[in-house]
Amino acid sequence: MDQSNNVTVFILMGLSKNKNIEILCFVLFLFCYIAICGGNLLIMISIMCSQLIEQPMYFFLNYLSLSDLCYTSTVTPKLMTDLLAERKTISYSNCMTQLFTTHLFGGVEIFILTGMAYDRYVAICKPLHYTVIMSRERCNTIITACCTGALIHSASQFLLTIFLPFCGPNEMDHYFCDVYPLLKLACTDTYRIGLLVVVNSGLIALMTFVILMVSYLLILYTLRAYPAESRSKALSTCTSHVTVVVLFFAPALFIYIRPATTFPEDKVFALFYTIIAPMFNPLIYTLRNTEMKNALRKVWCCHVLLRLNKIYSNHPAPLLGGIRGQAGIIISVVLCFNLTPYQQTECNSYSHASPPKIGIKN
Repeated sequence: MDQSNNVTVFILMGLSKNKNIEILCFVLFLFCYIAICGGNLLIMISIMCSQLIEQPMYFFLNYLSLSDLCYTSTVTPKLMTDLLAERKTISYSNCMTQLFTTHLFGGVEIFILTGMAYDRYVAICKPLHYTVIMSRERCNTIITACCTGALIHSASQFLLTIFLPFCGPNEMDHYFCDVYPLLKLACTDTYRIGLLVVVNSGLIALMTFVILMVSYLLILYTLRAYPAESRSKALSTCTSHVTVVVLFFAPALFIYIRPATTFPEDKVFALFYTIIAPMFNPLIYTLRNTEMKNALRKVWCCHVLLRLNKIYSNHPAPLLGGIRGQAGIIISVVLCFNLTPYQQTECNSYSHASPPKIGIKN
């Protein structure tokens, strides 16, 4: 432990040494991070403010969006700051903290994806017992197990790394603190520790990926007996899930399933599960999911109608002919014209305002 105090700061090499490329990457990742925050918050609010929260699949999706948001926030803000900095450094304590949190939230995401696969398996392969098996108590138990498993995994990675002595070079060829780059800098034999990391990270990721793929293969096998319409809907949902699984697991397996070695390509592959996958998750789960799209329209339509109700309450009828009134009507029409009659009735009764009903078909 005394030797570890010789290095108090690590220098991150980052993605590139070319300043123009770094500025371009900063702009790109800034838009990506805004999309990640906006998309995942939109999903969480839409689920929690609608009846979808009562369904197990969306209950898990809500927590998946939360873990996505937390996971990418442990890496992306620091990455964007370093892209504009002349000297990219991170203190030893912050490095260990980043290592712990990235593996914690990454582990939560992996296990939640497994829980979602189990939910789809029960829904399709055991539909008559679905409500009994996937009760709210069972869903809460699964989420608790996901967090506990992720905590054990992250604590193991942290304990394997915190006692390593760092007494020599402190330049890390990466853009965030991870186990393999740290093992490369340690001034001791890390062969056994590297094997433990492979078991703790690589083997867990591989087993989880195999379990996920087997569950979806069983689902596809069961779907053969379903009617065409039901089969199409189930396939659409499962395709979304498989796309997310592949985006996250493929690059993670490339990095963690091999022995403790690092390659320059690791940084590029790490971008997939730290930034790209969390950015595409909201798009995949909303654009391919009719229930989510309806929930988005319903929640945000009601929000607009309430805002219009407040405007119309504070300003009498002449405002209807003004620019603000016309803009409000246009927004309400654009957001609400595709709602089902039931959703329109609920929005109208929720808003208690007659003017915003303009342009909504009854």
